[in-house]
Amino acid sequence: MDKQRVIVYVDGFNFYYGLKKNHRWRRYYWLDMVKFFEMFMKPNQELVYVKYFSAKPDNVDKALRQNAFFQANKENPKFQLILGKYLRKNIKCFNCGYLIQTYEEKESDVRIATQIVNDANNHNCDVAIVVSADSDMLPAIELALESGTKVFVYFPPFHHSNSLSNISSSRVINLERYESRFRQCIMPDTIHLSLSNFDLTIPPKWKAYQI
Repeated sequence: MDKQRVIVYVDGFNFYYGLKKNHRWRRYYWLDMVKFFEMFMKPNQELVYVKYFSAKPDNVDKALRQNAFFQANKENPKFQLILGKYLRKNIKCFNCGYLIQTYEEKESDVRIATQIVNDANNHNCDVAIVVSADSDMLPAIELALESGTKVFVYFPPFHHSNSLSNISSSRVINLERYESRFRQCIMPDTIHLSLSNFDLTIPPKWKAYQI
């Protein structure tokens, strides 16, 4: 009997800020995403891809840390990175009238939804795991379910959505309950990048969270 093909769709923005919410959980920034989600596969399932959706920030230091994480994970061919963008946004303070500059992630939710629907309609997977607590995923999940794809929702640490809880094909998985799996999937401090023949090390700021 053929195994069920599973694709995992990770809302990187949701996932990262879930870890960031709890200072102790920041030690898991340097996470092997494929190894982690392999641990949730049942004996009759095969992980095809982890599709990770994010955007590169303008801040140079943040971008360098994020890029190290991307490059380390891309050593596994099952990891697919799909990038949106950050757009600069000015918000006016109601009290003083000053303009506050901030950044807003764009396109990631649309890209996730598009990938979910495309993979379901083309029968690229039998099971979709959506790692997000963003209710904007609801229409895409509904369409995937209509195509016959089973869809399971995993909430990133410290995130929750009632609407997504109600549409999942089974009980929602709250990832903060699986800290032991996070612990087992921290990558080595040094990753050898085969294509560029370069040894990549964990960003020092992230390493400090592990001490």
